[in-house]
Amino acid sequence: VGKKREGGRNDEREGTLNQLLTEMDGFEETSGIVVIAATNNIDVMDAALLRAGRFDRRIFVELPTASEREAILQKYLRHIPNDLSIAEIAKMTVGFNGASLAALVNEAALLCMRQNEIQVKAEHFIAVKDKVMFGKKKIAMLSDEQRRYQVRYQAGKVFAATWFDLPYEKITLTNDSITPPTAEPQLRHEIEAHIRVHLAGIAASHLRFGEHASNASHDLGVAKELAHAMVYEYGMGSTIQPSAEDEAKLTDRLYREMSALLERHEKILAKFETILDEYEHISKALAKATMNEIL
Repeated sequence: VGKKREGGRNDEREGTLNQLLTEMDGFEETSGIVVIAATNNIDVMDAALLRAGRFDRRIFVELPTASEREAILQKYLRHIPNDLSIAEIAKMTVGFNGASLAALVNEAALLCMRQNEIQVKAEHFIAVKDKVMFGKKKIAMLSDEQRRYQVRYQAGKVFAATWFDLPYEKITLTNDSITPPTAEPQLRHEIEAHIRVHLAGIAASHLRFGEHASNASHDLGVAKELAHAMVYEYGMGSTIQPSAEDEAKLTDRLYREMSALLERHEKILAKFETILDEYEHISKALAKATMNEIL
């Protein structure tokens, strides 16, 4: 009897769920109900859930800026005795979200206890930074020197994306949302502009430091893919007949041109660095206004 009752309840729940899913498009029987969900991997969601009228309103939440990270850290450190410049810890944690900041504070506090210290110090944060995990991906804490390189690198990309008027909303210290060239037909100068953007960070770093960091690998890979497509798929090399030499010459030429352009406009590049260093992001509207003001 018990099993029959349990089975009946399950059937009833399933029927109710099916009814709700059937009526989801119009919400006729559920007017006034709003369903909000969160995910960091929307690609694995069933396409049926994302159809128009269902969960098709998307709000992307950016990673917190330095001031926002400082506020989050203050909240988590509120009841933890500390001898910290919270602003300095916030500055070091570029790319951290709220969960990873909470984990960082907990690890630092645990280390403080194990060492029989009274207050959590910056040394505790630095010591546990490699243990902080977000999912299975390790979060990198930037040193002052790494941050300077990253600011310069992203400033170069801001300059190029703004100069060539490519579509983007904003560029931050940790990512950018420059729309790749997808429209057909793609013109040669449009593809070349995208390649220049992906080479701009490397060029800007070399102008300032004489070298660039390993995180340029993604941009360099995209630039090579676009150059390869131009030569081998679109016949946009120096001749119609494709060759590896032609592909290399194309990439090198665009890099030299981007480097020369950045060198001529160092003043604008330096201003972008200042903005990125302080706010950790810059919108296209602000970048254009800044560029027009200096030109």
